[in-house]
Amino acid sequence: VQLQASGGGLVRAGGSLRISCVASGSIFSITYMAWYRQAAGQQRELVAEILRDGSSKYADFVKGRFTMSRDNRRNTMHMEMNNLEPEDTAIYTCAANIWVHSSDTAAVDYYGQGTLVTVSS
Repeated sequence: VQLQASGGGLVRAGGSLRISCVASGSIFSITYMAWYRQAAGQQRELVAEILRDGSSKYADFVKGRFTMSRDNRRNTMHMEMNNLEPEDTAIYTCAANIWVHSSDTAAVDYYGQGTLVTVSS
């Protein structure tokens, strides 16, 4: 199983970006998918997560600005990031809780590589 993130880049404060993550490989089902971020010198923090039914939760620092969506058929999730702030500058990493086989006793957390989001002031 691999998670591939894309869509990061450089944007001015107040601008928008859309980042995406695709899960590939042997996948029976994905329960939740999530974005984490880690700024330089900071600990990694959970940004948002989305369940299979499309319901989502957001960290307080992105509520009202970031929106997640998910395509279960394509094992893909997206996050629209609006009104970006310099404080949003970080490496964004996607994660997913995946059942590889229907016979597995538990799902496993997988993490992808990060995509860098840089917001200039």
